Amino acid sequence: MHAYLDNAATTPLDPEVLAAMLPYLNEHFGNPSSLHGPGRQVRSAIEQARKTVAGLLGAAPSEITFTSGGTEADNYAIFGSVRTLGLRHAITSPLEHHAVLHPLQALAASGDTALSYLRHDAQGRLDLAHLEELLATHPRSLVSLMHGNNELGNLNDLAAIGAICARHDAVLHSDTVQTMGHYPLDAQALGAHFLVGAAHKFHGPKGVGVLYRRGGVEVGPLIHGGSQERNVRSGTENVYGIVGLATALDIACRDMAAHQRHILGLKTRLLGRLRAGIDDVRFNGLSAEADASLYTVLSVSLPPSDISEMLLFSLDISQVAASGGSACTSGAQTGSHVLDALGADPERATVRLSMSRFNTEAEVDYAAEQLIRLYQPVVA
Repeated sequence: MHAYLDNAATTPLDPEVLAAMLPYLNEHFGNPSSLHGPGRQVRSAIEQARKTVAGLLGAAPSEITFTSGGTEADNYAIFGSVRTLGLRHAITSPLEHHAVLHPLQALAASGDTALSYLRHDAQGRLDLAHLEELLATHPRSLVSLMHGNNELGNLNDLAAIGAICARHDAVLHSDTVQTMGHYPLDAQALGAHFLVGAAHKFHGPKGVGVLYRRGGVEVGPLIHGGSQERNVRSGTENVYGIVGLATALDIACRDMAAHQRHILGLKTRLLGRLRAGIDDVRFNGLSAEADASLYTVLSVSLPPSDISEMLLFSLDISQVAASGGSACTSGAQTGSHVLDALGADPERATVRLSMSRFNTEAEVDYAAEQLIRLYQPVVA
């Protein structure tokens, strides 16, 4: 048997999404910038996708820009806010994805902006009183805080963060890559200036993302060379990817309640199996708290063992696909900056198990059995 439990890294493509994409891979091949019939037909598909995404996010179509993925969208929001809006102070947390931390650190290193880090506790809860203090000292800052942490699963109160930012005329950017398509997102109600998503996190294709940019927030392009995406993002559009993203988000939002029930049931089942089978098993951050974490993610902290360094390899041999944290850093062998920020015990191995609506109870049980088998000497 095999179990794919790395859905926070990427999800399988929904067959319904593939079916929607296929016509734009073969018969509808026109360039959307062309004025002839085949071009206009493809342009129409992009604009319909834009309307669909906008409606699902509580936005206007003019506030939606399609990108190559979440990383590009994060970079656009961050560099655009600092360079075009002239924001000279930015606030983030050390728990953010590198798609946020690295651009901010690059801007700080070049002297374009000062950078402050928000305090948090040992479980990764953000100190919003500290955010209020920082903004009282540095109003009109860029605030970049994610909605759901990709490694820990912690959920941040984005509406509360948005209200604090509004009081201080701050610009709020949130990486919602792990929550878009999994939780209702109303851009207007959240008070965000930028929201970011990636299709492959909600059963769409890789290589396409979406940026919500609040109307009236005018920032310069990150990529130059054409007038595509309303002069925001140059380059011929990834038409079949855009169609796939809109279809995948529509399905995700349409059936969200059912998906949540199914996946949370899997997570609860997995949690119980691991607690019963492994002595001294722990869970990083707020991962084990259903109301405070992503229902898709369980970050497991395992007791010190000789198997720890080979844990992911051993799981792979057993055909269990999992990760130690973010897929974007797993190949670099640099460890987790998120766990380091929490002061996690370096002797304990971490495995992130993340589920989707395509997973089954049998897969979850099998993954638990393999982990318990590996750590049986610990409890013997």
